[in-house]
Amino acid sequence: MSKHDPIRRQPSLLERAAEVYDFGAALRRPEGTPPASSQAEPERESEASQSAAPQPQRPAPQPVPIRETMAPAPRQPGFHVAIDRARLRENNLIVPEAAVGMLVEEFRIVKRQLLLSATGGKGVEASPHGRRILVCSANPDEGKTFCAINLALALANERDNRVLLVDADFARPSILPTLGIQDGEEEGETLPGLMDTLADPARDVESLILGTDIPGFTLLPSGMRSKSDTEYLASNRTETVFQRLEAADPHRIVIFDSPPALAASPASVLALHAGQVLLVVKADETSEAALRDAIGLLSGCDDIKLLLNGTQFSPTGRKFGSYYGNGGQK
Repeated sequence: MSKHDPIRRQPSLLERAAEVYDFGAALRRPEGTPPASSQAEPERESEASQSAAPQPQRPAPQPVPIRETMAPAPRQPGFHVAIDRARLRENNLIVPEAAVGMLVEEFRIVKRQLLLSATGGKGVEASPHGRRILVCSANPDEGKTFCAINLALALANERDNRVLLVDADFARPSILPTLGIQDGEEEGETLPGLMDTLADPARDVESLILGTDIPGFTLLPSGMRSKSDTEYLASNRTETVFQRLEAADPHRIVIFDSPPALAASPASVLALHAGQVLLVVKADETSEAALRDAIGLLSGCDDIKLLLNGTQFSPTGRKFGSYYGNGGQK
């Protein structure tokens, strides 16, 4: 078979164009130049897209309002009652709108010592749970409820504190009737109160508080009757409820009117939860033996103060309230 010269093929149009325009120049790199990373372009594209995209405008910061230093307003109670002023006068209690007299001045002195232990100041540290004040007596009819109500009314006049008066005398509740408030007992349906929330954890104690027409003065009824009141008070639920009362209003002072220490056991259990005990002693009636026994039963509280009630004379001859004159001062 004879050998033929190879047939020369004419270059195609694309090949001739490549020779003229050198399409491969972009693929050739100078010597020593490292290959570009395959991720460089996407990253630059991402940065470009981010810089090109309009940034959302942040709202200008609002100026912080300057508020006065004052007690925060508590949550409003769900039910409000009116305090019968005529009933206050009949029971020789403090009437908020009345002129300053001897009774007002006496409880101004009493509350100042209690407030010092409750909130601290003047180099005195506040007592643990000092805002829980238990008002008690050794025996019945020595004036504990009289003193508890007057103390609460005096505290309600404070500018930096509010007061919650709790009827914790479950066997013989008397605070609401003394203030002229219908408690529903005659109809057989007492207002829910402290015992109801101790027996039923689903009931929030704050929802049972009664607001009044006296600023800074609120009430918590005793609630349902129970034969197990001491056992309910001794449960862990009690401390939870009391902590709830404190947390709801940091400026709240809680006054408990308890049963007499020598007549009913709840007083000694309540003393375990109180930061202060105000033990009412009736002049010429409370014996020394009864007083010592009551102090022993209430010793679960480290801070026990005595309040002498029913005195007819003052060794120094002083008479509070006379300084304001016959008309007193409002």
